[in-house]
Amino acid sequence: MPTGKKTILFILLILLCDQILKIWVKTHMEIGQEIHLFGNWGILHFIENNGMAFGMEMGGKPGKLVLSVFRVVAIFGIGWFLSSLVSKKANLGLILAVSAIMAGAIGNIIDSAFYGMIFSESLGQHAVLFPRGGGYSSFLHGRVVDMFYFPIINTHWPLWSPFRPGESLVFFRPVFNIADSSITCGVISIVLFQKKMFRNLS
Repeated sequence: MPTGKKTILFILLILLCDQILKIWVKTHMEIGQEIHLFGNWGILHFIENNGMAFGMEMGGKPGKLVLSVFRVVAIFGIGWFLSSLVSKKANLGLILAVSAIMAGAIGNIIDSAFYGMIFSESLGQHAVLFPRGGGYSSFLHGRVVDMFYFPIINTHWPLWSPFRPGESLVFFRPVFNIADSSITCGVISIVLFQKKMFRNLS
């Protein structure tokens, strides 16, 4: 199979998994609801955020709009770079890593761009897809759906600690989704294997 087709199928597979899970969570869970998958260490915890990966936020509605526009521009930039890698027959690992980053970026921009228009609110209820009265927000102002929560360490800082004595200590605290994971894995792969990936790239 040509590399270009592999790239497209890889991106579509990530997007499909990401969106199926997000839609399932939206229509079967309320915000804040949890499903314990691996005891207290692996939890499906439904939250929504207005901002960046892993629940980070950015400056209210204006910040949200700026972030959404930036994501769209970034996707086009990544797409151009990915296309040039494929045409140059670059290392397959590099192509797949950039594809994962692109798929993750597209996955989250789908939430931001369209979820506010096609879903009802999830607070205190299961969201309805294509509600009769319209969605909860407008184009590019939707919220990103996150659900994976792995508080592997859930304890308190010791009282003698010079840093936040007695306060809650949770690792890993951020709640994330498949798209976030895809971006993170793509970036980490490039950082770890950059010498091999860029070796024959001119």
